[in-house]
Amino acid sequence: MIKRLNVPLASFEEQDMDTALECCGARFFVDNVNWPEQFPYAPLCGGRIARTEESLVVDFRVSGLDLRARNTRDNGTQWEDSCVEVFIQDPKGDVYYNFEVNPLGKVLAASGASRDNRVKRPLREMRRILRTADFQKGMDFKGGIWNWRVSLVIPFELIGVDPENLPEKLRANFYKCGDKTAHPHFLSWAPVGTPNPDFHRPEFFGELILK
Repeated sequence: MIKRLNVPLASFEEQDMDTALECCGARFFVDNVNWPEQFPYAPLCGGRIARTEESLVVDFRVSGLDLRARNTRDNGTQWEDSCVEVFIQDPKGDVYYNFEVNPLGKVLAASGASRDNRVKRPLREMRRILRTADFQKGMDFKGGIWNWRVSLVIPFELIGVDPENLPEKLRANFYKCGDKTAHPHFLSWAPVGTPNPDFHRPEFFGELILK
């Protein structure tokens, strides 16, 4: 069964982003522990999603052990840090886009049709991805409970979508990982049916219904 989530249109011009997301955003939870025998740890992760006429707005909230944020620049190895991710498939083909962000708001953004040979987004496009984050300096704390939040505003044009002609839906998934944290974990919004952790599997994406 395909997992689906309605993405409402919110007015960010009339309200600040926090208020608009709280009042209008759709809530989602990244809570599928797909590989419990290998990686049983599951921090709390969820958030809200909405859209404007031109962009997708995704707000993540995390609470859990460890806080790793060693990548202090974009397009690094963000998945090794405490990390949340949005993967979205281009509605016109097999290409999908990954946006992986750490607690500093530093993003890895790339595109391609598979895990291999992915193309990182150039600086001029990275500048168009708006972010808000709770932390500003690199860190690596092992243990302790940390609460953090990061938000992304992703222009539709960066995921192959014409904002003047939005599709009815987009195939996508949300993830929470921390490959090199003291408690490695790999969670997803829509279940992933592979024997080992692998987020680059668009056949398991759910659907975002654009309202």
